[in-house]
Amino acid sequence: MKRISLDKLPHGTVGTALTLGNFDGVHRGHQAMLQRLVKESAERGLVPVVLTFEPYPREFFAPLQAPPRLTNLCQKYGWITRAGIDQVRVLRFNRALASLPAEDFIRRVIVESVVARWVLVGDDFRFGARRTGDVSLLQDMGQTLGFECAALDSVCEMGERISSSAIRTSLAAGELTRAATLLGRHFSVVGRVAYGRQLGRQLGFPTLNLPLRHIPPLAGIFVVEVCGLAPHPLPGVASLGVRPTVDTGNSVILEVHLFDFSRDIYGARVEVRFLHKLRDEARFDHLDDLVIQMKQDAAQARAWFVR
Repeated sequence: MKRISLDKLPHGTVGTALTLGNFDGVHRGHQAMLQRLVKESAERGLVPVVLTFEPYPREFFAPLQAPPRLTNLCQKYGWITRAGIDQVRVLRFNRALASLPAEDFIRRVIVESVVARWVLVGDDFRFGARRTGDVSLLQDMGQTLGFECAALDSVCEMGERISSSAIRTSLAAGELTRAATLLGRHFSVVGRVAYGRQLGRQLGFPTLNLPLRHIPPLAGIFVVEVCGLAPHPLPGVASLGVRPTVDTGNSVILEVHLFDFSRDIYGARVEVRFLHKLRDEARFDHLDDLVIQMKQDAAQARAWFVR
């Protein structure tokens, strides 16, 4: 993964096959693009390259209104490389890039820096200042600048276009099976286990805590499995939210209670996969009531795994 910026664009020398976009979630629609990119690059003798942006344009223009992310940058990179693409370039999205005309973006980024000979985009892809660039512009300029441009039709599931927005909607509604169908896998959060307040341990439910840089598009109590601590996923139950019974702030916290597990794992990098939603968060007047509910949640989660 290589981070680049508009003011320090490297000048490439090797012809590439390029696709570009946010790729948030690397869902089944994105996976279809990556498969096509790998196939075309092999047939044309080109190096496959993915160009993505950090932060996402909507996060840059309206950070408080931007939708929650489905994947962080490391997760996204991992899923892209699993598709067979080693070269991932992360272009910093800043004021200079936001104001760059679409024609200049094609010349400076796509042609001079990436040296694209073949470009693949989604049929609704827009780029450049005021989003004036589209597939037609890429195809027209490609004729004079030496690259071809192809547009991939949207991938649909049961008549619905697979998109990051549709997945966020499913997750927010607790429809985890639907979200997994669109993603091509279970939604997950990746991070390193950090020290918490030890409240769960005091209540009889020790938890591993994952700091969240980006707030996920779902909240509540979930059946989960955790990867990275054993050769196989470990079952558990997780709370993702603001913990209304014990906290008064709005900080979102992910806490996972693993069943029959007691190792010290602080600092370990884990992946938490969300399998099923049990309920929304709730506020309890007394900690004893919270403990009773936690026991019920754990029992339901255990039952889910043996259903």
